[in-house]
Amino acid sequence: MKTNVPLLLLSFSGITLSKPVKQAFYDAGGNRQVVMQGQVFDVPTNPEPGFNLNLDELRLVQLSEGQEPIWMTELEKIEAKAEGLRFFDVTDNRDLGSSADERTSYPPPSAHEQVTKVIKTLSTEGPRANLEKFSSFRTRCKESQQWLLSKINEITADFASPSLKSLISIDEFQHPWGQHSIIVRINGSDAADDRIVILGAHQDSTNLWPFLAAPGADDDGSGSVTILESYRALLASDFRPIRPVEFHWYSAEEGGLLGSQAVAQRYEAQGLKVYAMSQVGMTMWIQRAYFARIACFILTCNTSLTEFNKGLITEYLDIPFVETKCGYACSDHAPWSKAGYPSIFTIEGSFENSNHRNIHTANDRIDISDEFSFSHMLEFSKLAVAFAIELGC
Repeated sequence: MKTNVPLLLLSFSGITLSKPVKQAFYDAGGNRQVVMQGQVFDVPTNPEPGFNLNLDELRLVQLSEGQEPIWMTELEKIEAKAEGLRFFDVTDNRDLGSSADERTSYPPPSAHEQVTKVIKTLSTEGPRANLEKFSSFRTRCKESQQWLLSKINEITADFASPSLKSLISIDEFQHPWGQHSIIVRINGSDAADDRIVILGAHQDSTNLWPFLAAPGADDDGSGSVTILESYRALLASDFRPIRPVEFHWYSAEEGGLLGSQAVAQRYEAQGLKVYAMSQVGMTMWIQRAYFARIACFILTCNTSLTEFNKGLITEYLDIPFVETKCGYACSDHAPWSKAGYPSIFTIEGSFENSNHRNIHTANDRIDISDEFSFSHMLEFSKLAVAFAIELGC
């Protein structure tokens, strides 16, 4: 016989909270279980090593722009995410966006010779090997972050010239939850121009029920190895930007944009200037019966930078762009926009045609379907190279 306990989950419809309903209980053996979307999930008493989540911990969550944040438990956050609700977990980043001003303009593409030379050196072999490893972790937490950091160091050692290495810094941005964000910086040659160009992806993964396996090949392992390949190719070309170019791999995107918020808040608090930020989302899924496209998000992204990005796609890629929408707080570009920095977001196809049936499940693997395409991913590496060169030089 199951005995109800006084743990309440909130049911969400859009951003309206309905009457709380009891969806957690203990079974006859005293094991804690949760009902969510018609499924019963066990709460493990001994989670996987390196993964720990207190479902009863209260977090401050912002559900829409202009709305006051509300307190929710981690369990309520999980249900909200399962219902398709996107949000900022602002518990540790309540001051983000206090000086917002993202007015910036961009010149048309002008580095065609340099960009095309570098994109010819891009490959699908390295990204395939890297993604096979990166999606082999049961869930990407601390161990996967350490592997990614070692791979970044390896690529830097193997492909950067000694003089270029002197311009590069590789740092872990510390977070209290254990998985740290990674920031790689190539310093610019013009000391008077300190406006930073950022390419980002999120390194963590999650299952609908976070205690289950989450290989996260597409979300966002694909974006992470996409910008890693772009970084490799730029180093191999002895890339020397005028202004600083940074590569960011964010932690805990799936928990409410936690890693990117912390980084963006630090940059804002220190008065750092960001010229442009591009978040690289899922990059390798092409749904059957649909043509390959690069999806550029509108409404929630900087208009000038989005138009510039479309120009890069037209100039340098073999496939066209399509406009799409994703709503509030849908990925790691959002904290940068909130902080007043111009940011954009691109993914594998229009939002409604992306890989919804596999992400946040144990089936987000590269061997699950021939709809996974490393050739499609390659187009995003081209775009990242073009973004870095055209805006960094």
